[in-house]
Amino acid sequence: MRTESANSYVSPMLLLLALAIGWGVLTDDMMASWLIGIPTVLAAYWAARRLGSDGPTTLVWSRLPRFAFFFAWESMRGGIDVARRVLLPQLRVAPGFTHYRIRLQQPAARLLFANSVSLLPGTLAVDMVGDRLDIHALDTNQGCDDELRHLESAVARLFDEEQP
Repeated sequence: MRTESANSYVSPMLLLLALAIGWGVLTDDMMASWLIGIPTVLAAYWAARRLGSDGPTTLVWSRLPRFAFFFAWESMRGGIDVARRVLLPQLRVAPGFTHYRIRLQQPAARLLFANSVSLLPGTLAVDMVGDRLDIHALDTNQGCDDELRHLESAVARLFDEEQP
């Protein structure tokens, strides 16, 4: 019980601090920008709290840097893969849809997973109905289930869920 009350107090403060730091980084910490920054940070805080109010979230903040590195690496890898496919003389694409069953439990984890699918090479999350995520893939012959499971495991670690 004590841990929950401590987390419910600390998490909002960390979120507000993270949003303020994000604003400072984006604006090169110019003092004049805080005239717009303070209302923007508060609006983002309000939106984040409202969107995250659909269930308990156990985000492990100490695992966020590792996930951010994973996200940046996969984004770069995805960009290189798509550029390579487009620039090669023989276009290697077989576009189509595929479906993936999400095993993550927390709504915030499922949302992050769905939004992160786009960083995988040639994939884009289109719709989520229940546990099923519909994905448009640039190359359906390639099979992206292994990469989706790898991404889902990374999100599960971030949210301290049992890894699928």
